[in-house]
Amino acid sequence: MLAEWQKQTFVQLIFPHSKSDWNCCLEEASTNFLNIIYAITPYQPCLIICDDIKRVQSYFTTTNNIYFIEQETNDTWSRDSSVITIIEDDKFKLLDFTFNGWGDKFEATLDNSLSSRLSKTSFYTDSTMDEINFVLEGGSIESDGEGTLLTTTKCLLNKNRNPNLNKTEIENILKNSLNVRKILWLNSGEIDGDDTDAHIDTIARFAPNDTIIYVACDKNIETELKSFKSAQNREYNLVSLPHIEIFDEDGEALPATYANFLIINGAVLVPVYGVDTDREAIEIIRGVFTDRKVIAIDCQTLIRQHGSLHCVTMQMYHRIII
Repeated sequence: MLAEWQKQTFVQLIFPHSKSDWNCCLEEASTNFLNIIYAITPYQPCLIICDDIKRVQSYFTTTNNIYFIEQETNDTWSRDSSVITIIEDDKFKLLDFTFNGWGDKFEATLDNSLSSRLSKTSFYTDSTMDEINFVLEGGSIESDGEGTLLTTTKCLLNKNRNPNLNKTEIENILKNSLNVRKILWLNSGEIDGDDTDAHIDTIARFAPNDTIIYVACDKNIETELKSFKSAQNREYNLVSLPHIEIFDEDGEALPATYANFLIINGAVLVPVYGVDTDREAIEIIRGVFTDRKVIAIDCQTLIRQHGSLHCVTMQMYHRIII
């Protein structure tokens, strides 16, 4: 499985529509997505999944490096319903895992079938796609591109995903399908308001040079991360991000996290939430990704639906036919 900072070909997003959870604030959500897309396209193409191409294109003042395809979806969380790219025998291979709406919390039939439908279009080529009968979301796993996988026990061992499999069996499936040699299981850390059962991309992320960037949301997380070593038996450099607490108008916790950043070619997009620690988080991430431009993206609308920037995007590494 590739690391996110390896050379990408495009980023895939699903644009908000009235049948998604964004119906409550469709225009605000659309603006948030536009800001993300316009931040990406100076560096690489974006493929936008649309419920209606003409409707979605009407939002854009320019379509440079932007491509559209019409497909029906339940919602817009590309990270969890899209394919995962690995390298096998020096070729790209796409893995289409089962998506069950984060443990059957939400209807996801259309999102689960999206990758299979996209595989029949001209946008996917020079790579094979395997359907795997195993529930797995892209936001629940992190790869360093060198054979180490980082994940959480709260998510992958949750009985709402693969109830008939134990930890050893799940490890074997992950190692065999993702071509990884070592799995690091994080037991601590969970962002308040997270309905994904502790996705790793809300808590801790791999970065180049044996670095893990993490949110200090749990008193045990640093101790646990310090005990981790890579598949090459190297210790990690740990970089802490501030933990923030944001609530909706009813006082419900929203899972705002700076760890939900997106790495693209030449840049890192960082979610910010209009709070005092935004600037601190940007500077911390800039200190890790010294070879890339760090761009702040206001995600105050995204977080209202309990997700953020990384959650609505998925980087792709195989060739795209335009």
